[in-house]
This record gives sequence, structure tokens and C-alpha cells, in this order.
Amino acid sequence: MTLIDRYRRIRARSCEIALPLSEADCQVQSMPDASPIKWHLAHVTWFFETFVLEPSEPGFRPHHPAFRVLFNSYYNGVGEQHPRAQRGLITRPGLAEVLAWRVAVDQRMEALLAAPADAALAALIELGLQHEQQHQELMLTDLLHLLACNPLAPVYRPRPASAGGAPLAMSWVAPPLPGTAGSAGGLVEIGHAGAGFAFDNEAPRHRQFLRPYALANRLVTQGEWSEFMADGGYRDPRWWLSAGWDWVRANRVEAPLYWRRGDAQSARWQSFTLHGTSPIVAQAPVVHISCFEADAFARWWSEQHLAAGHGPARLPTETEWEHAAAPLAPAAVASGHLADASSGVLCPLPATAGGSGLQQMFGDVWEWTGSAYTAYPGFRAPPGAIGEYNAKFMVNQIVLRGGSCATPREHIRASYRNFFPADARWQFNGLRLACDLLG
Repeated sequence: MTLIDRYRRIRARSCEIALPLSEADCQVQSMPDASPIKWHLAHVTWFFETFVLEPSEPGFRPHHPAFRVLFNSYYNGVGEQHPRAQRGLITRPGLAEVLAWRVAVDQRMEALLAAPADAALAALIELGLQHEQQHQELMLTDLLHLLACNPLAPVYRPRPASAGGAPLAMSWVAPPLPGTAGSAGGLVEIGHAGAGFAFDNEAPRHRQFLRPYALANRLVTQGEWSEFMADGGYRDPRWWLSAGWDWVRANRVEAPLYWRRGDAQSARWQSFTLHGTSPIVAQAPVVHISCFEADAFARWWSEQHLAAGHGPARLPTETEWEHAAAPLAPAAVASGHLADASSGVLCPLPATAGGSGLQQMFGDVWEWTGSAYTAYPGFRAPPGAIGEYNAKFMVNQIVLRGGSCATPREHIRASYRNFFPADARWQFNGLRLACDLLG
């Protein structure tokens, strides 16, 4: 597929996400960490106008000079930004004008790409397309938070029929470590290598030492999470990190985000999704949990399931996760529950009963790791404003891996590093357990 064909298809997908929504739906900002759909549509357009057209288009003139500030997210090298928490107050331009701006920029990009792009320009456009795919996922997660604030529990899209599946028992899978024997451990390589796109924070490829470890064969389920809740997991401080316990008490957290109690007759928990409200699905992955919650669950689970030869359950490191996932890609990406333009299910699905090995490594939920988001050894941010894309956030963030049901399929890979603060829940975040293998 040519670059211009990819450009057309990815840009069209953003508008498809917004298609079922009203102008009011596209305007509202439900919390400071989320952005209005209209702002997302504008910001990704701002990216192409600012970083591609401005330095490359002969006789460049901005579509509207004020848009440079209104739709700049955090690039200090570009100039001023409208306050993030006030994006929902930008009632002008209206949705129609933003969509017209998208068309105008697309036409100018088509003219720019009428001639073959050199390597530097093609790389910059590819970065813009990957950036837009990130915002396509954010559009869905931000929209879910917005709709969850509405007491009418509106449905974004009806859920197509999908098989529920039989439960798959949790078991441990120990990925082999190269050149090791027994419990010695050994060196593995992680980070992007070879052809294909990667963000700057995925490089350079480097070595890390791993001790023998195991990962759970599947994600933690809603049924298992219900057991944690029933056992007083949210009320027992012994499972929680100090900051996590403070967070639970300050925010009165008692369940994953979007879980709601049923009516007085059933009193069963229900979950609000982009398909509306539905009963908890015991065998489906738990989702919309913070790293604090994931860590607490691992501590609780360890006490319930002590096993000889295994250390306590914990969150995997990002090195362990990538070492285990890399041999499974790209087949696991192709088969994982990720977002496609034609996909109808926008919530996590159960693991395949009877399956073997590691399941659900790509898609369904972003998997919290126990690793802080920091630079790899030898990392250097690109020069200029583009260098602000990832590097400036390498503090007070936790790495997540694997993609979710809202992540575009062609956007994910084994080396991809997502990152959020430990208390973030509105993304499609879940967990997979890990443990040390004892000699």
C-alpha cells in the first residue's frame, strides 16, 4: 500500500469513529485527562499542518492562525497551548469547520505527495499517521468516559453477537531463556530492531538480564476480580502500596471503573461499555483498573494460590513481557482482539478455552507492568519539537504493554511501550500475573 493510500485510509477512520455522534457528543470534555472528540479530530490535523505542511509546502499559509494555539497539545517548541483542562470550552470553531479544515489539509497533503516523498518527509508523515492512530484509541476511551457520565447510559454502537466461551484455567508458562541452565538466568535483548516503524522510546535495542520467570497463560478475569472484591480486597490495607491505599480511601474506590451495582432485586455488578450496560462476564478480562489495583490483586492472589517452586505473584517487568511476546508476533497480533475498521466488539473478550501457551498477549487490554517508564540505555530524543513526543514524559509513569480492543491492529508490535500514571483507569487497562521461578 502506498503512503498516500495509508494516509487516506487512516484519516478516514478517525471520521468514522465520530460518525455516530452528535455535535454535542463531540464537544464535551468529561475530565481534564480526556479530550473532546472534536479536539482530537482537530489536533491530529494540526499535526500534519504544523509538522509536515509548514516546512515542506511551497508558499505555506496556515488554514487559520489561531488554530496553532487552540489545537497544540504540549509542544512547547511550537508555541503556546490552550489549557488542556479547558479544551471542552472551545465551542468555536464548530464541528463542521473542523471537518472542513481536515478536508482542506488532506487536499494539501495530496498535492504535496503528488511527487515522491524523500525518506525524511515519508518518515515524518508516517509518524503523523501513527500519532493519529494513537488518537483514534483515545477517541474511544475518552468517549467511553463521557458516555459513562450520562445517567441515560447511552450506547455508542450496538454489540454484535459474540461467543461467550468456556472458562480457561490459569496456569504458568515459562518462556525459555537463551544459553541458560537451571536457575542461572541470562541476557535477553529488547527494543525495536529491523524494518518497520517504531517510536523513539522503543530504541535502542539493548540487553537486559532476566532470572527464570513465568507468566500467566491468560489475563486476569472479571470473575477472579469479583472474588477479590468479595474477600474485601478494597477494604484490606495489607494488599496495597501506601500510595495506592491513600488513593483508594481518598477516592472511595470499591470496584473497577465503570462497574455499577445492579438494581435492588439482583444487586449484581454490571459494567458500562461502549455497547451500553451489561452484566459482568466472569470469563472476560477485567479492565479499567489502575496499576495500584493490579498490584494489590497480585498480592491478594498470591496468598490464595501458593505454589511450590514459584515466587509470589506480581506484575511482569516490561523486559519479561517483551521477551515472552516477541516470538509470538506477528501471528498473535494478527489473531488478537484489536481494533479494525470493520470490528464490531469494543470490549475485551474471553480467552480461548482449550488453548495452550500464552494467550491474549496482543489486544483485549493494555497490561500493566511493574516497570517505570524511563529511557532505554543510549536513548536520545530527536531534535526539535518532535523530540517532545515521548521523552518529556519519562517520569512518574508506568509502562503498559500489548494493546487493547481499541488499539488499531496495524499500530501495535512487541516493542511498543505505552505509559500512564499509576492511578489511570479510563484506558483499557488490565493485568497478567507473573512470578519468579525458584531453583
